[in-house]
Amino acid sequence: MKASSEFTKYDGALLVDKPAGPTSHDVVDAIRHYFGIAKAGHCGTLDPSATGLLVVVLGRATKLSEKFMAADKVYEGTACFGITTNTHDADGEVVDTKPVPQLTLEQLNAEAEKFEGDIMQLPPMMSAVKKDGVPLYKLARRGVEVERKERLVHIYRFRFLDYEAPLAWFRVASSKGTYVRTLIHDLGQRIGCGAHLKHLRRIASGQFDVADAIQFEELLRMSPDEAAGRIIPFLKLAAMQ
Repeated sequence: MKASSEFTKYDGALLVDKPAGPTSHDVVDAIRHYFGIAKAGHCGTLDPSATGLLVVVLGRATKLSEKFMAADKVYEGTACFGITTNTHDADGEVVDTKPVPQLTLEQLNAEAEKFEGDIMQLPPMMSAVKKDGVPLYKLARRGVEVERKERLVHIYRFRFLDYEAPLAWFRVASSKGTYVRTLIHDLGQRIGCGAHLKHLRRIASGQFDVADAIQFEELLRMSPDEAAGRIIPFLKLAAMQ
């Protein structure tokens, strides 16, 4: 490994609190241009409408992206029952509506517990998963639907915190690659009335917490030298388990 003196102040990771709207790639691209560096990447995609922790690796730290991509994630969000969409979230087209049965928080959590452990998920068409090198969301935008393979994911904990029909607030801890919107969709199907993800926020990724992240808009108002002080150095990242 190179001596610490050979790393620049831009070789490391920046914890960013992503707003709703831009894609994860948009955020990374803006940061790369902002710092004027050649390499940058992120460690786990957030949908454009999702907010929260985006771990951005810079310079030589891009070599560590797979290490941090593999980390478990924690999310908080809002589910809306009675409405099913083609994307499993609020950005999609409504494909079905059904009356919401009388539900209690206890009943929701009893159903949520059934998803804990190893489960198989079918990636939604509006996702970054690739088919023959083409992201599924690009095919979906052309009106093309293709067969997808189910993927094994692990749900460590899935709990609803509050419920006021038709909305329910939840927290889920899961392995990498879990589609929380699909989790909510599948829960709605099991209950019988359908559901979609209304809001989602990532609050943790491995050892990193959104409480330590800088808001994307605030970052872009700082000077590059000021922002560089928020970068976690390469050697510290490399030493993390």
